[in-house]
Amino acid sequence: MNRVEMEGQTFCLEIKNGGLTMAMMVHPVLPGVYHLADTMGVCQTLLVGEKQALLVDAGYGIENVRQTAEEITSLPLKVILTHGHHDHVLGARWFSETWMFPEDQEDFAEYTAEPTRRRILNSAKANGLAVDELEYLSAEIPTPKPLAEQTIGLGGLTAQIIHVPAHTPGSCVVYVKERKLLLTADDWNPCTWAFFPKALPAQVFRSNVRKLFELPFEHVLCSHRTALYDRAVMQAFFDGMTDEALLSAPRVTIGGWEQTNTHEVVPAEGQVFVFDRDKLQL
Repeated sequence: MNRVEMEGQTFCLEIKNGGLTMAMMVHPVLPGVYHLADTMGVCQTLLVGEKQALLVDAGYGIENVRQTAEEITSLPLKVILTHGHHDHVLGARWFSETWMFPEDQEDFAEYTAEPTRRRILNSAKANGLAVDELEYLSAEIPTPKPLAEQTIGLGGLTAQIIHVPAHTPGSCVVYVKERKLLLTADDWNPCTWAFFPKALPAQVFRSNVRKLFELPFEHVLCSHRTALYDRAVMQAFFDGMTDEALLSAPRVTIGGWEQTNTHEVVPAEGQVFVFDRDKLQL
C-alpha cells in the first residue's frame, strides 16, 4: 500500500537529513511508475508493484533517495544501477546493497572515489544546495552486487533487466511490459553522449540499442529528462543516426573533454548524439 496517494500530479517531497532539508520532484507518469528528479538534474525511476518496489538508479546522492522512495511506498525495495557513472551511483550511499552489471565495476570505483565526490560536492554548493560535506565525502558506498539479465516480478508489474552495452560496457535498460514502458537510462536521451573513454563506438552503440525496437514498448523514460516520451521520438533518433550523418558530423567542444575528438549529429529535431570520432568504424 502506498504511503502517499497520487493523482498523477507532479509534487515535491521534502526530506529531513539532520539539520538539512532536501527535496526531490516526483512525477507519477504511469500507474506504479514514479520518475524522481533530483536538484542536480538527473532522474531515477521507482517502480511500485503490489508486493515489491524497484528503484532504477540512485542519482548523485545529494538528496536521500531512499527516504524519498520510502515516502512513496513501504514495500520491500531493491535497487539496480544502470551503469557506473557518478550521476547514477553516488546515491548508492543511502542503501546497504545495490546491483549492477559487473562490466562497470571499474567505472563505479572511479566515479565514487574522493576526487569525483569533491567535484560533485563543489558543484552542488555552487548551486546553493545544502549538503553535509563531511558525510558526503566520507560515506561508505557498498560495492554493487553482480546483476544479470532477469525478470523481476513486483506483483502486477514485471521489470525485465536487459544488458545493452552502449553508453558503457555494463549499461542496462529496463522494460515494464504491463506499461509498455522502456527505461533507457543513458543508452538514449534526447541528448545522448557516447564520447566517454569506455563508451562503445557509435555504430556499435547504434546497433545494440536498435535491438530494443523488437520490444513492443510504446513509452520511454530516460535519465536526464522528466518527460514521458513516445516510442516514435526514440525511433526518429536512431533512424537519423545513419553512417552518412556520423561521417559528416561537425566537431564540437565539450567542456572538460577538449582532448577528445567529439563530434555531434542531430539525428532528429531537438535531439543530439555526441560521440568520439576516433572510435568511428569507417
